[in-house]
Amino acid sequence: MAQKTDRKTDRDRQGGRKRAQTGPIKRKSCFFCKDKVEEIDYKNVNQLRRYISEKGKIRSRRITGACRRHQVQVAQAVKRAREMALLPYVAEGSDDRERGGGRRDRGDRGDRGDR
Repeated sequence: MAQKTDRKTDRDRQGGRKRAQTGPIKRKSCFFCKDKVEEIDYKNVNQLRRYISEKGKIRSRRITGACRRHQVQVAQAVKRAREMALLPYVAEGSDDRERGGGRRDRGDRGDRGDR
């Protein structure tokens, strides 16, 4: 006798979420390839800011749409600009601490005060 397969359980095993296919997915084209840029200059801070998140992290290729070659150059240029103090390593504001999020200092722990 043939086994019955339940489509719902097969779908759940694959990961669940399905997105609607509206057409072919258009990849972002590399900004630097369009402008035929050979090397990315670390001194051009305004251009590099587009490739950094609000927290100060370097955005991935998937987000920026840069090709592999230029993404490597962007990462190197951002690191050089940080070293030369043209770009910050982290975000400027400390909003997380004011809201109470993030880690606490060791002095804030109330359970270790008896020792």
